[in-house]
Amino acid sequence: MPKVSLANTTLTAMLLALLSAFLFGIATPFSKWLLNDLSPLQLAGFLYLGAAMAVLPLATNKSASLFPKKLNTKNLLCLIGAVLFGGVLGPVLLLLGLNNADSTAVSLWLNLELVATALLGVMFFKEKLGKYSWMGILVASIGSVLISFEPGVSAHWAGILLLLACFCWGIDNHLTSLVDELTPSQSTFWKGLVAGSVNLSFGVMLNPLSSSAGLVIFSLILGALSYGVSIVLYIRASHGLGATKAQVIFSSSPFFGVLLSVLFLGEEFTIGYGVASVLFLIAIALQLIGDHSHVHKHHAVTHTHFHRHDDGHHTHHHDTPPPPLGHVHEHTHQEIEHAHPHVPDIHHKHKH
Repeated sequence: MPKVSLANTTLTAMLLALLSAFLFGIATPFSKWLLNDLSPLQLAGFLYLGAAMAVLPLATNKSASLFPKKLNTKNLLCLIGAVLFGGVLGPVLLLLGLNNADSTAVSLWLNLELVATALLGVMFFKEKLGKYSWMGILVASIGSVLISFEPGVSAHWAGILLLLACFCWGIDNHLTSLVDELTPSQSTFWKGLVAGSVNLSFGVMLNPLSSSAGLVIFSLILGALSYGVSIVLYIRASHGLGATKAQVIFSSSPFFGVLLSVLFLGEEFTIGYGVASVLFLIAIALQLIGDHSHVHKHHAVTHTHFHRHDDGHHTHHHDTPPPPLGHVHEHTHQEIEHAHPHVPDIHHKHKH
């Protein structure tokens, strides 16, 4: 029985998820500052248009068109769902909540995305969670409740808005990981362009734009980093780790937001925030305990999706060395049975 070593792939995916977390984490405190001059809809629009601008060069490289002509129904529906939940609804709900709570509180509340992604994975996407993962979800939920009683939260329904935003992003995480006929850059571009245009259009119709050009440019740059580069890195990580595992590492992003909220905005880091932070760290640690490994079979299949050649599952030949960051094309897998630590990624949705 062949032995598959995924150490290098897993480590790379983990590092990409961590960098993605940092870039996403800085968005909350800077967005809190920008909301002084922009409405939530306007800011959400600029952030995602900035994301589209950032990934456009990658989305239009010579190896792939911006939008494949043969995108199948499954991929198209998953992409539309990801745009709606992750690009349109999620950021608006986040910014509405940010208007009624400290950036520190909102940053910590974003850990609920871990809970949302895990629960949705179990209920709808055939993912499996062990006892430690369930314990982590419980601990994270307790930490989220504690935050709602802090003085930096001016409206308790701000937490409800953040919870809804996190479930929107949880849906987005799973749907995006299923879009296998687009590169991460392509799916991020379409999400940013469509969602950004929709939110900005509604934002300008409801509130005439009065912000300075400098703040608009800053919003676009922030979106390019936090919602463009960050999302591309996260998608790459989720293909290697699975949506739930990638989300566990990505859930460190709130702590970067907390740090910047204290240093940049001068917010108070209360004892309650400290206790909640410890609980979220424990929740993340519980999610990371243990590897899922058992004998499983891959049936022969020919399909098209984004992949790399160092993951133990893509050994087909190319006349020239394949791109190290991955590519999309039709390829064939031979039937194989093996055992190795794995996560519920695109090749491991089997039942057991």
